[in-house]
Amino acid sequence: MPSFERLNAYQPYALAALRIITALLYIEHGTMKLFAFPIPQGEGGALPPLMIFAALLETIGGLAILVGFLTRPVAFILAGQMAVAYFMAHAPMGFYPAVNHGAEAILYCFIFLFLVFAGAGAFAIDKRNA
Repeated sequence: MPSFERLNAYQPYALAALRIITALLYIEHGTMKLFAFPIPQGEGGALPPLMIFAALLETIGGLAILVGFLTRPVAFILAGQMAVAYFMAHAPMGFYPAVNHGAEAILYCFIFLFLVFAGAGAFAIDKRNA
């Protein structure tokens, strides 16, 4: 049976990869709402205040997570945002995440919750959170 102990040395880099890729995907949700980039979301026009707030959290919070700035507190806020988004937007459409299209919100919520406890990993601006 091979030992996986040698992989422990790469844990901060794997954590950084998870943080960076998650942030890039998350930022995309905010830019779709704010700037209709990379694809338009919705039917255009003015966004309701709650959607503007969510878009700002996704964009600004995602950027903070991306560079590893205040990772733990920002991840805590974003995990809460995803929990609220799931229960407000997805859960009313059905119990199962595959049916209510809420699987992505659940994954974001738990990845951000993991970052609260794990920190930023490698390549972070704020080394206190690493």
